[in-house]
Amino acid sequence: MRHQKKGKKLNRNKAERKGLYANLISSVILHGRIKTTEVKAKAVRPLLEKTITAAKTQTLSAKRRANKMVTTQVAQKKLFQEVAGRFSERSGGYTRIIKLGPRFSDQTKMAFLELVDYKSGEPKEESETKK
Repeated sequence: MRHQKKGKKLNRNKAERKGLYANLISSVILHGRIKTTEVKAKAVRPLLEKTITAAKTQTLSAKRRANKMVTTQVAQKKLFQEVAGRFSERSGGYTRIIKLGPRFSDQTKMAFLELVDYKSGEPKEESETKK
């Protein structure tokens, strides 16, 4: 019985699940929004919220905790320099899940997991630097 066992297994073992969560968190930090299944979005959301909250303190222990969940150095820099600064006044609720329709191939429920200040019409950084 799974009494008082939080979280979903997602049909993966512990190592695979940890890697999946880390990659999803890094992608949200880098891109601002990702399209994933609804179950994965719901599983990753609390971990992402805790990572952003820890990054707001800008301490060494916060950086070490964030390194466990953020896979790339680019995402780590963006987390501590940009994302933590944008949410410094906010006490929680940094992400939202927008439910989409089912995926065409297997009818799995899809969703966007995004940061609350994400703007869909933003120009990309690459196009600005090329001009």
